[in-house]
Amino acid sequence: MHRALRRRLSQRGGYSQIRLARLRVGKLSYTAVCIATKREYALNGEFQMTKNPTETFMLGHSPDPDDAFMFYAIANGKIDLRGYQFEHRLEDIQTLNERAQRGELHISAISIHAYAYVADKYALLPCGASMGDGYGPLVIRKRRNEATNRPVGRALPCAPPSPNWRAEDCPPYPAAAIDDQVREMLRDCVVAVPGKMTSAFLALQLFLGEFNFIVVPFDKIFDSVKSGRADAGLIIHEGQLTYARSGFEKIVDLGEWWKRQTGLPLPLGGNVVRKDFPPPVRRDISEIIRESIDYGLAHRDEAVAYSLAYARDMNSQLASKFIGMYVNEFTRDYGEIGRAGISRFLIDAHDKGYIGVPIEVEFVE
Repeated sequence: MHRALRRRLSQRGGYSQIRLARLRVGKLSYTAVCIATKREYALNGEFQMTKNPTETFMLGHSPDPDDAFMFYAIANGKIDLRGYQFEHRLEDIQTLNERAQRGELHISAISIHAYAYVADKYALLPCGASMGDGYGPLVIRKRRNEATNRPVGRALPCAPPSPNWRAEDCPPYPAAAIDDQVREMLRDCVVAVPGKMTSAFLALQLFLGEFNFIVVPFDKIFDSVKSGRADAGLIIHEGQLTYARSGFEKIVDLGEWWKRQTGLPLPLGGNVVRKDFPPPVRRDISEIIRESIDYGLAHRDEAVAYSLAYARDMNSQLASKFIGMYVNEFTRDYGEIGRAGISRFLIDAHDKGYIGVPIEVEFVE
């Protein structure tokens, strides 16, 4: 176990261990708390977040089909909410990450990268994960003109040497050699990224090291590459399925690379709840969200139909495919494999200097 993680766990009064691929994820033990009413209390004297005097919780998530699918049952009263009410706040993931750093939302979707910086305020719910199991964020660029081996429009300074070079067409070569070619190709590129706190950005740092980038909204990355403002783009959300028809080609799939490197899924997003809620309330929230996910999976057609309102540039078939990629068994519960993936992702980033805070992973149990 990472030394800083082990030290923090021991200071908190004990931990249980999950062992997988020589990784351990600490789980804090909680003392049962009996409460007469559902109320908030301060976790300690050092940190005080906005009080919630009612039983209405601000629930932040992205306006994307996978999140809409997960929260369909909550938003439409399809399950028992146990007397709680939820006010949905739909914002892009970078904004949600920033709001979580300020402790503004009671419950929120969050990038796993950003979670490292809010672990003092929030605990991860065991459900609601977005994990890329052999797939994930993509680095793309403009599709090349096959006759000239140059992208249509502005030429990249990092074009590969052969007109027919594509990583997916090179099975005889070792994967590590292909990765090195891709890194060399990207070394002098400017990459448009959707936010420095996104897990996609951290995954690209782990793959590439330091690189030149500009930050733009996730839905403007195609435009930035097309206009020549950036040489390549880091794509999240539906762009992973629509990039080809928009005139772009894939350079690397970071989820596929991570799976080859570690044998684990790439942890992209999760849901968190504030630590200043009593443990019984946190457990209630966890159960409600898991029941909402289960309802969507059991009533897939109606949940997908609801999600189409948030499916940018996708028809029902494509939206259903995207939902299937990121709402699955890992979404119901991380399990040992998912938790090991989070631990490995954050600890690797910390050890390489990309995360500047001690790593502590705490789940609602």
